[in-house]
Amino acid sequence: MKVLIINTNDIDGGAARAAYRLHRALLNRGIHSQMLVQNKSSDDYTVIGPTTKVQKAIGKLRPILDSLPVRWYKNRTKTLFSPAWLPFSNVVNKINEIKPDIVHLHWICGGMMRVEDICKIKVPIVWSLHDNWAFTGGCHIKWDCEKYKENCGACPRLGSDKQNDLSRKTWNRKQKVFSKLPNITIVGLSKWLAECAKESSLLGDKKIVNLPNPIDTSIFKPFDKEKARELWNLPANKKLILFGAVNATNDINKGFKELSEALRKLQYKDVELVVFGSSKPQNAPDFGFKTHYMGHLYDDVSLIALYSSADVVIVPSLQENLSNVIMESLACGTPVVAFDVGGNSDLIDHKMNGYLAKPFDTADLAFGIEWVLNADNYEELCRNAREKIVREFDSRIVAKKYINLYEEVLQDIK
Repeated sequence: MKVLIINTNDIDGGAARAAYRLHRALLNRGIHSQMLVQNKSSDDYTVIGPTTKVQKAIGKLRPILDSLPVRWYKNRTKTLFSPAWLPFSNVVNKINEIKPDIVHLHWICGGMMRVEDICKIKVPIVWSLHDNWAFTGGCHIKWDCEKYKENCGACPRLGSDKQNDLSRKTWNRKQKVFSKLPNITIVGLSKWLAECAKESSLLGDKKIVNLPNPIDTSIFKPFDKEKARELWNLPANKKLILFGAVNATNDINKGFKELSEALRKLQYKDVELVVFGSSKPQNAPDFGFKTHYMGHLYDDVSLIALYSSADVVIVPSLQENLSNVIMESLACGTPVVAFDVGGNSDLIDHKMNGYLAKPFDTADLAFGIEWVLNADNYEELCRNAREKIVREFDSRIVAKKYINLYEEVLQDIK
């Protein structure tokens, strides 16, 4: 079986890391897997990316060009919106030249593919949804908007009051393309996202399954806390709260504002905060205790040591699919506190391996942090965290489920 995984990047960003992990997991199970990307950062020969300086430069430029129609909307929010209109990517030609048995799409925005390109792929398609984009008129995070159940238009993300705006036009293009793909298989990486897809007007009639991202638990595993703190030059005598994400303090969806409110409500002050994914902001907030800004991390070893150094990890995202941070932290045996939104309950069992706070209730988030830090059965929480991921999300188990899905898809077309 020859599988081709498609993602805009290979290892930069959450979706890329998840797609690449699946690619490696398939290879480890003897599947002929390749990955095709617009921007390649790794030196992995099984990943196909641009080779010339011109191609690489164009790959960096395409996200900017693809966003041009969005810039007409002066009242738009900062939430990413992708019209996916930019032609001449040549991705479909490359796919069809490779002649895989299965094409597995992941995050394909940033100018990588036009919507219209999808129906030109000549083999069966499986599509893993990392956010809401596939079934909306262009937004990646729908928040509380439910227009995706009908036909979009007057898009709150665009700040638009016109029905026939860019979101409606993009929705119409998707509807036209998806109607030509009766056999596409949609993968909701969380139960929540699978349900959203089923409720959507664009994908509701497709085959939709729930399968998670994999993680290699032989790599992501607990590391000695004392040594981890030594490596990161973190204090040995404090309770450490860890928070991190790509653009951790700037991306409003990552919940740094809500975390800040929760930290100010803590009664227990013998703590320090550790932040990764962001350097110290110009006007760094003062929580009444020390904050360590670790900047951007680029390798798994650094992440594992940082997760292992912490007593609790906080994921205060306002919307979350299947969080890499939660999965990685639990695999390293560190309990997680998060809002009970999206796919967080797929990973966190409330008061078993962490705490699920009432959505956007910063007082409950603060309570959850203190509940974990002061838990009499803290060591049990840590064991439960690790066991949950090994049992349900280990790459060997998850890869086998994807292989079974591919076999089903190929069987259906015979």
